[in-house]
Amino acid sequence: MQILQSEELDQFRAEAREWLGANVPRHHRPRDGWALREYDTAWQRRQFDGGWAGVSWPVAYGGRGLSLLQELIWHEEYSRVGAPPSASMFVALSNIGPTLIIRGSEAQKAEHLPKILKGERVWCQGFSEPGAGSDLGALKTRGEVDGDHLVINGTKIWTSYGPVADLQVCLVRTDPSATKFRGISWMIVDMKTPGIEIRPIKAMSGMTHFCQVFYDNVRVPLSNLVGELNDGWSVAMTTLNMERGAGTVAHQVELSRTVERLVEIAKTTPGHDGRPAIKDEATQAMLADLRIEVAAMRSMTAMSISRGLKQTVPGPEGNLVALLFGEFVRRAHEAALHLMGPLGIERETPYGEWPIEYLECFKWAIGGGATEIRRNAIGERLLGLPRSKS
Repeated sequence: MQILQSEELDQFRAEAREWLGANVPRHHRPRDGWALREYDTAWQRRQFDGGWAGVSWPVAYGGRGLSLLQELIWHEEYSRVGAPPSASMFVALSNIGPTLIIRGSEAQKAEHLPKILKGERVWCQGFSEPGAGSDLGALKTRGEVDGDHLVINGTKIWTSYGPVADLQVCLVRTDPSATKFRGISWMIVDMKTPGIEIRPIKAMSGMTHFCQVFYDNVRVPLSNLVGELNDGWSVAMTTLNMERGAGTVAHQVELSRTVERLVEIAKTTPGHDGRPAIKDEATQAMLADLRIEVAAMRSMTAMSISRGLKQTVPGPEGNLVALLFGEFVRRAHEAALHLMGPLGIERETPYGEWPIEYLECFKWAIGGGATEIRRNAIGERLLGLPRSKS
């Protein structure tokens, strides 16, 4: 691991802290729907106009062209001041944009990357299907070449922010005779294309970020193909390695802030004996364990950033960070509900909407690959263990 400290990085941190302190929106942030999209895209545009969008993205496409270390510092300062999560912009910023930087054509980069950074386009990700979630290689959505178009039929499910998205990256099977992970293509689909139907899915938190998307003879130009026809699995692995690794950096930093919020809550919330909960030894131990896990996660993140300084395409090591984050985020929110007692089940509390946050956090152990899939990937691709026969 090679994480450096320098006067340049200190100066960058100071500049980021000053700008965020003066520009972070303080008005109410909607939780769902088009109002959330408008909030997120307006905030993204403000970051772009201020010169803080795409810290490590290429300058040619609107980014600043700085290092991953500076990107990490930006996320740390972003979380420190309580800046809003990227939410409906997350897929574009953390998954699609980085994938296009590595695998997209020059025309695709020029068309899409600046619009992402300016908050002009919201993206969603069409990977999972009924019967092909964690086992993504079992996908059945078909794409047939017809002249200079691909005609898509099938369905995708659990598509985050699909109801408010402009564009989608869609994995389709373009060679049904090929073996499981071959014959798949990575396509960019305009969500307003005729033949697309979107059906929102209400989660247990009450949010409708998810949806199921149906495709009925949807015609997509072949110019929207990223990578080669039938080689979409390798592009998808770039996307998933981003999603499981560096793509979660912002959420990891935010989670560390969540733990510090719990420490502050424990100082004012009465425990079982009437004293502040922070005085209770069991509570102290619980909070200490959470801080230890934060430190471990931050160390793993630092290793990922250090590795990213030397490799263009992220490797399977991101599964380690994603596995830890997916399980830790749930434990942290369980601790919050335990700490606040009956108050913790109120939809709105003086400390925030913890029950909703708790219900929302379960997605992190499923999205981008379930916990079991991540463990298999770690065992097989990092430790060299035999492949599972199940």
